[in-house]
Amino acid sequence: MSKFELKMPKMGESITEGTIINWLIAEGDTFEEGDIILEVATDKVDNEVPAPASGSLIKTLFQAKDVVPVGAVIAVLEISEVVNSSKNIKESSKPEESRTKKTKALKKTKSIQQASISASNSFSVTNSNIFFSPLIIKIAKEHHISFEELARIPATGHEGRLRKSDVFQYIEEGRPYKFAQPIAEKDPTAYRIPQLEFDKGKGKIIEMDRMRQMIADHMVYSKHTSPHVTAYVEADLTNMVNWRNANKIAFQEKHGERLTFTPLFVEAVAKAVKDFPNINASVDGNNIIVKEAINIGMATALPSGNLIVPVVKNADTKDLKTIASNVNVLAGKARENKLAGDDIKGSTFTISNVGTFGSVMGTPIINQPEVAILALGIIKKRPEVITTEKGDEIAIRSMMYLSLSFDHRVVDGFLGGSFVRRVADYFEQFDVNREI
Repeated sequence: MSKFELKMPKMGESITEGTIINWLIAEGDTFEEGDIILEVATDKVDNEVPAPASGSLIKTLFQAKDVVPVGAVIAVLEISEVVNSSKNIKESSKPEESRTKKTKALKKTKSIQQASISASNSFSVTNSNIFFSPLIIKIAKEHHISFEELARIPATGHEGRLRKSDVFQYIEEGRPYKFAQPIAEKDPTAYRIPQLEFDKGKGKIIEMDRMRQMIADHMVYSKHTSPHVTAYVEADLTNMVNWRNANKIAFQEKHGERLTFTPLFVEAVAKAVKDFPNINASVDGNNIIVKEAINIGMATALPSGNLIVPVVKNADTKDLKTIASNVNVLAGKARENKLAGDDIKGSTFTISNVGTFGSVMGTPIINQPEVAILALGIIKKRPEVITTEKGDEIAIRSMMYLSLSFDHRVVDGFLGGSFVRRVADYFEQFDVNREI
């Protein structure tokens, strides 16, 4: 017998670390060659690490859920023969009999679960503090599956751990728990959502294209993930409207760029985001990531009617000419369906100009993983009471409603209300003597 250092295996060219899911062999236990000692997860795959030879486990150097660099010693074994430490670890080394048993167990579990689903559309989550491997989390994000929905999926892994095969099987079954409602067993007076069968009517059937399906999933995921709250303010854009109307021709002659209202909106929003950096964030579990870059996304309708969000990168560092150029290029690409992948990536805050469709205001859905989105209504002339040197007077002003939807998990009413008010202030305080 000789001592052997078991190291974290390399599980791919780009993989530099792995997460220990659990130890299947305890300290002091013996094992046979090929027995699974532990399970390791990366953001690409889950791996079962087999024993290189028969022996016993002397000591573990890391615990479950620890993130360990590739090549680090994770355990000390006592084995019956010398083992090549560079031996490749296969993704699974269990005997075929074990695989067959696991497959049968999975099918049995799924059959029981499917029967339960047929009987009721409800669910009951007994443990919400469940560990999900990086691979499971990656798959869930790709398919817009929330942690709450993940917790409902029947797990067949060791100690109730959710496996990749469990998630894909669940997806193949049509995600039966996607819209399920929880059971309030201990409260007989609690409200129950009735199981209604709606008459969807008859008519022309239009199959959603791939982009529309993605948009639908994204919107449902956003509403399911973020508790939406909307704050409204009204802004007087008379100075901005007058300046733009007086200078748009000269601006285009001087800079060769059309001057729409969008660049002016992007410029003001970027300034407000800089004033309130916590609005420029995303949520990662129990952490809030406040972004350094201020990248303003512009919700834009494609010729097909689908929605896309091209992004003005680092908007706070650019002058009006550059922002106008970026906006015009992105708008042109959108009209011609030529937006590239980089054009729609990296947004940290989104604006949606619903006024272009004639809407007075809107209640937009947050563009995940952001925490807020601003809707800009139509600019409409109205009689307003204003204060002048002569006192209160009625004048014709160009007014707009602004509505900010924000994620109430991390943005409270003070931050949301203060931010949208600051945007309105920048609109109202526009310098009418500004040089082009």
